[in-house]
Amino acid sequence: MKPASFQRLLVTSDVELAVLRQSVRTAAITAGFGLVEQTKLVTAASELARNTLLHGGGGYVEMEQVTSSAVVGLRLAFVDEGPGIRDVEQAMADGWTSAGGLGLGLSGSRRLVDEFAVDSKPGQGTTVTVVSWAARHRAGRRWDGDSGTGHPGP
Repeated sequence: MKPASFQRLLVTSDVELAVLRQSVRTAAITAGFGLVEQTKLVTAASELARNTLLHGGGGYVEMEQVTSSAVVGLRLAFVDEGPGIRDVEQAMADGWTSAGGLGLGLSGSRRLVDEFAVDSKPGQGTTVTVVSWAARHRAGRRWDGDSGTGHPGP
């Protein structure tokens, strides 16, 4: 049984990408993420969901709130059954693109989250899993409550 914070969201159209972005932002606010943390996670989620749609032919995202030693975070897994990534190391390099873009999708997303993993097999699809932790809960730092400003508290 999945926890109550578990959501599975389809990624099969641009409309669903917009719904996903809003759902990630709402979950991040609920988990206590500051404004900067929310923006970083939503940006990574948007890019990874777009990759799921464009390169994987669509798929879904599983999102759940996670905790570790009183630290709250969000885990998102972007899953498709598309052609897969032939060379993950190459795909993670800044500037490499398979679709004529800037080549910052995977590598840029990796820099925006705390944990990042790619599982891909040619012909079997790709799963990209990311975890982002709420900074106000890290290393004993105190952040200014629910204001969402991302500024350290007193």
